[in-house]
Amino acid sequence: MTDLDLSIPPVAAERTWRTPDVFWPSLSAATARLDPPLGVLHLPALRHNAHDMLRRAAGAAGASGSPGSSGPGKPIRVASKSVRVRSVLDAVLALPGYAGVLAYTLPEALWLAEGDAEHPPIEDVVVGYPTADRGAIARLARSPELAARVTLMVDSIAHLDLVDAVVPPAGRETIRVCLELDSSWLAPVLGHVGVYRSPVHSASAARDLAAAIARRPGFALVGMMGYEAQIAGQGDNPPGKPAWGATLRWMQKNSREELLSRRGEAVAAVRGIADLEFVNGGGTGSLEFTASDPSVTEIAAGSGLFGGHLFDSYRAFHPAPAASFALSVVRRPNPETATLLGGGWVASGPPGADRLPSIAWPTGLSMVAREMAGEVQTPVTGAAASVLRVGDRVWLRHTKSGELSEHLDGFHLVDTVDGRARVVGEARTYRGDGKVFL
Repeated sequence: MTDLDLSIPPVAAERTWRTPDVFWPSLSAATARLDPPLGVLHLPALRHNAHDMLRRAAGAAGASGSPGSSGPGKPIRVASKSVRVRSVLDAVLALPGYAGVLAYTLPEALWLAEGDAEHPPIEDVVVGYPTADRGAIARLARSPELAARVTLMVDSIAHLDLVDAVVPPAGRETIRVCLELDSSWLAPVLGHVGVYRSPVHSASAARDLAAAIARRPGFALVGMMGYEAQIAGQGDNPPGKPAWGATLRWMQKNSREELLSRRGEAVAAVRGIADLEFVNGGGTGSLEFTASDPSVTEIAAGSGLFGGHLFDSYRAFHPAPAASFALSVVRRPNPETATLLGGGWVASGPPGADRLPSIAWPTGLSMVAREMAGEVQTPVTGAAASVLRVGDRVWLRHTKSGELSEHLDGFHLVDTVDGRARVVGEARTYRGDGKVFL
């Protein structure tokens, strides 16, 4: 374990990820005494990503994603799902421009808000998804400190009814709640485009729910949220698919225009009922657009910190591969194939090749079509496979960011020391802390 300081962005000499034949061998050399499977956080890359996200949220590009335009700056609420490393959350929140956490379960939010001997309590945690965890609701409702620090997500009266059934208003602290607005696009021809989250789509529906919350004792409506997944979570430049990329860009342009108008109307309607502390929107892939929305006061983002390969298909930004993992070659079934131990660290979402880890180093490797990434073994083939030996390591990148943390007890921290990449410490994941929240 070591203290993380992300305050100073890397100098040019530390941006070795731009030269793969330097970057990946340097990670191998730095971790040569460690046995795979292992995960690495490259601190210069992490610093770069953290500062680049702040640049983007400050309006370095406009809603179109084209450089040169400007917009108002917005603070970034860190999406913990995309990190799942407590010390990294602390280090990012120490940077001016980052404020608060968007958690993914209530038990996680309570853990973050309580703090411990190693980590200070995080005093502003919004649970990004509704909860039905009765035990956690009871803990929240009976603690003045936790009730002041944690905000629940709601999109229906049923969520309020559940809280009341666990602890009636007369016997609890006031529960802070955030109203989620559906930010998907109801396209004229395509129909529903986006993710299925809140049923609250229109300004009138948002106003009605806000009024119902205001009438209920024991609740305080303090925020609104809307996640435009079809913009933030969908790369607009998929490799080898120019026609699909053009379609995505058309969809995102029209969705942005519709959402700017509708979200503005919905926020204004709710502000007529409640004095909102925050309006949250966006994600790593939409920092520029969401920063340009005058109705939004903050942006949720986290995936861009670790830089999973999902974000390689965006035109507007290119995060550094701050997080990666290494697996060992353990067998050679034939001269053209090497087999790695493990590898089936598959990301969530629609099943497909883009959910699999990507092979970063050595170049010239590919997975075998009939096996791909397996739970206990991953055969690889290609020009580089013929020279791999038992005991060599192969570096891979995970599709998404936080899900990698579920496979590791901790990340080895690699920094530049005297001009060389060296392991300088370790950062425990949630799993390493004994926490599995979902």
